[in-house]
Amino acid sequence: MDPLAYGPAAVVALLFGAVGYLGRGLVERSRQKKAVAAAADEASRILGRARDEADNLRTSRVLEGKEEVVRLREAWEQEESKHRKEVEKAEERLAERSSSMERRFDNLNEREAAQEKRALELEAGKEGLAGQTQDLVQDRERIRGKLESLSGMSQPEAKKELLADLEDEARAEAANMLREVKEEAQRTADHEGKKIVGLAIQRMASEQTAEMTVSVVQLPSDEMKGRIIGREGRNIRAFEQATGIDVIIDDTPEAVVLSGFNPVRREVARIALGRLIEDGRIHPGRIEEVVEKSRLEVEESMAQAAEEVLYELGIHNVHQEIVKTLGRLKFRTSYGQNQLQHAKEVAQLAGSMAAEMGLDVQGTKRAGVLHDVGKGLTHEHEGTHVELGYRLCKKHNESELVLNAIKAHHDEEPHFFPETFLVTAGDAISGSRPGARREMFEGYVKRLEKLEELAMEHPGVERCFAIQAGREIRVMVEPEKVSDQEMAQISEVVARRIEGELQYPGQIKVVVIRETRAVDFAR
Repeated sequence: MDPLAYGPAAVVALLFGAVGYLGRGLVERSRQKKAVAAAADEASRILGRARDEADNLRTSRVLEGKEEVVRLREAWEQEESKHRKEVEKAEERLAERSSSMERRFDNLNEREAAQEKRALELEAGKEGLAGQTQDLVQDRERIRGKLESLSGMSQPEAKKELLADLEDEARAEAANMLREVKEEAQRTADHEGKKIVGLAIQRMASEQTAEMTVSVVQLPSDEMKGRIIGREGRNIRAFEQATGIDVIIDDTPEAVVLSGFNPVRREVARIALGRLIEDGRIHPGRIEEVVEKSRLEVEESMAQAAEEVLYELGIHNVHQEIVKTLGRLKFRTSYGQNQLQHAKEVAQLAGSMAAEMGLDVQGTKRAGVLHDVGKGLTHEHEGTHVELGYRLCKKHNESELVLNAIKAHHDEEPHFFPETFLVTAGDAISGSRPGARREMFEGYVKRLEKLEELAMEHPGVERCFAIQAGREIRVMVEPEKVSDQEMAQISEVVARRIEGELQYPGQIKVVVIRETRAVDFAR
């Protein structure tokens, strides 16, 4: 159809419609181009941020890797330095040993040369002595004859009279010597008594102070210290009152110290404080509740430990109070030696010896495991552990063998049974063996070497040996240079030097030995 047939208006309308259609298409295309450009810009920005994050992540990982390498290198250097120091110490000890051996070899060589020289001198003088001996025999016969003629008495009569005079003189000298000894004993009795008491006090004091009297509790952070102290210190006061243990809070990072001589209370406090820290609720009411639960748990663990020891030893029918007291030895130490394990060792050693000798094995084991049971009461009752253990066992009808072992192993009464001798021996073996009580191995070896060196420095000493884990030293002297009278002087001098130059627990016995031998050959 011809558009002109509708008139000019229709044509104009058609033209505007076409122009509008074309305009909308152009606008739509322009909008799409702007959207595409904006999307491209956003993608570019996202890609840039991703690249930046990747670079930062790669840089941080490289730094972490370098830090880890530095840390590992420092740890390796520390370990290497520690190992190097240990090697240097070992080399120093070996050098000291080598030097000591060289000195001993030099001394032996000198003695051998002196012996050879002495042998030559003796051989040279032997012939001269033979002739002189013959002359002396002849002179003695002539003198004897002259004496008999001058005195008017025969040799047996003169000897009898001389012996009578010597006997009277010896009795008089013996009486004077006895009086002097008594006077000297009276003068020195007070000094020696004080010395013995002082030695006993020193041994008891070292036994107490050698124990570990503090426990360390680790904290998750230093902020926990403030919660332990509480407002105006109410929490720490409640804890110390409930446990009987002092709580020391200082600048040590993430740790507090529990101090007290009673090891059972200290263990209760350690467990209770650990639970309070773990729970987080710290206030006086909660503290008393946790402390009571911890005390019951510790008492149960002590009783269980004692029952296990008795079961291993095959000992039955022990009163529950004795078992409870024996269990307290789980937290009792002497010079670092656990006293429950010490009691077990003594029972095993004494039982083994009793089996070899055909004695009462079970009774010996029972006496051995209970010989120090009183140590479980010393922190709460007055008296020695011997007295406390004796009263406890007597109260609960233990046998006379056990009661005698408790008192006799500290010489408070005689040994009435052969089994109690074995308990005392087992106690000495368990306590004196190397490593049983706290003493560094190097210090132990140096103490033994120093003991031998002190004795070897005295003139006339040939050899010396430290035995009984350093509790006794035996000194061998040369009989040609040291007489019987000089032996006591050597033992006195060596003992005083040991007292002045060494630190040691208890006593050290000094034994001087002189041996003379006469050797000849039948040809």
